[in-house]
Amino acid sequence: MPNILHKIKAYLYDNVLTKDNPNDFIARTVSERSLSVQDICNSAAARGGADVSAAAMAHAAELFLKEMAYQLCDGYSVNTGYFLASTTIRGVFDSPAETFNPDKHSILFQFNQGEKLRAEIPGIEVNILGVADSTGAVLQVTDVKTGSVNDLLTPGRNLRIAGSKIKIAGEKTGNGIFFINTTTQNSTAVDPSDIVINNPSELMIIIPASLSSGTYSLEVVTQFSGSSNTLKESRTLRLDKDLVVL
Repeated sequence: MPNILHKIKAYLYDNVLTKDNPNDFIARTVSERSLSVQDICNSAAARGGADVSAAAMAHAAELFLKEMAYQLCDGYSVNTGYFLASTTIRGVFDSPAETFNPDKHSILFQFNQGEKLRAEIPGIEVNILGVADSTGAVLQVTDVKTGSVNDLLTPGRNLRIAGSKIKIAGEKTGNGIFFINTTTQNSTAVDPSDIVINNPSELMIIIPASLSSGTYSLEVVTQFSGSSNTLKESRTLRLDKDLVVL
């Protein structure tokens, strides 16, 4: 038996991402919050896992990450043992003579788990809490231009949103799809005319062209209930990942 050191909690949701089995589910981990570099360094110092202060550790970590980003931008790949990072180019080149065009092609940084992180998996216990509350959920978004999943946003281009009971319905003021800047908390609404597909398990929208560089959370506000009647009050569904405009 592996030595269990960690526990992850998860709820089950209807699997709307595949159509082959209408009765299957996917598990979605329960994340209390997102940890910053400083949070991790504070934890390491408190647990005794670091032989330097949290401030010194955070400073060194930021220096490392900054230099890693610099080297990735020069096309190097990085293998920390815990993750593999590399630079990739998305988009189609129609001829051998075609050059890189930012309007057609994009640069992405890709991260994959490394051997040291995979070695931690046997020590994780997963506790399934049952089927989630049926109020709905935003499960996954795909930036159509780049193919990025739960990561990048391309203003002015399409975003596919998959989930459960996410159809925009009801007459309440404030219903719709919103991008919230995580730094300023400013909210940018998707124009209703830019909601191209509005189904219970799929939305297709045009990302507002006005979104500037930054990190955003995605909110879907709706009175959709899954039946012929709408809810009396709106409910807000959030993607549990932050999205980035470069």
